[in-house]
Amino acid sequence: MGKKSATPGGKELTKKLIDALHFNDSDNVVEFAPGMGFTASLTLAHKLHSYVGVDADEDIVRMLSKRLQNSQASFILGNASQTNLESDSKDKVYGEAMLTMHADHRKSEIIREAHRILKKGGWYAIHELGLTDVDDTLKSKIQRDLALSIKVNARPLTENEWKHLLEQEGFAVKKVMTNGMHLLEMNRIIDDEGLMGATKIGWNILTHPKARKRILEMRKVFKQYQTHMNAIAIVAEKL
Repeated sequence: MGKKSATPGGKELTKKLIDALHFNDSDNVVEFAPGMGFTASLTLAHKLHSYVGVDADEDIVRMLSKRLQNSQASFILGNASQTNLESDSKDKVYGEAMLTMHADHRKSEIIREAHRILKKGGWYAIHELGLTDVDDTLKSKIQRDLALSIKVNARPLTENEWKHLLEQEGFAVKKVMTNGMHLLEMNRIIDDEGLMGATKIGWNILTHPKARKRILEMRKVFKQYQTHMNAIAIVAEKL
């Protein structure tokens, strides 16, 4: 529908995550699943030694290679759990709104790959969908309803569960940041996309009935569980 930023915590949390990574001109950086390239553009505004965006969508790789041309940057076709990048070669790795969309064992595979390609002491950052004040029954219900509305097996986790996944793969959590999960609320859309962008998105939704139905179903689930869902960003260090 034209939305450029689809992260749980919006551009606000994305910018906090980028600031927390403290990029410098000696950093070799990898982004998993850069998508429409908003966060990539923020990263490339810093002076880096190198940047690699890894995405499994050939069209995304082609589009970003043309739109974000930079002498330090490249976009490659690949899987976040098997990038084929050199081991112990990167200083910072990050990914947004992608681990949530995988089963827990697949989350671990992706985290393990980040650990493999990072140098000792390197940083890995994530920005994902979180759960708060839930028991196992409510957690399962939220995950089921999200999967039915989004049509993807979305599996958000609590803060402690996200931290545990990172720690069991050899990371030490350094910083945790949270924000409200208001992805489809009008104020968030305007903040993320600007008034003109939000107007265009609204028109696209109105004129595409199938997409409108799906988006409204997603928004209904988000509203239903809004007190138990948030956005979480974590920065962790490779031990």
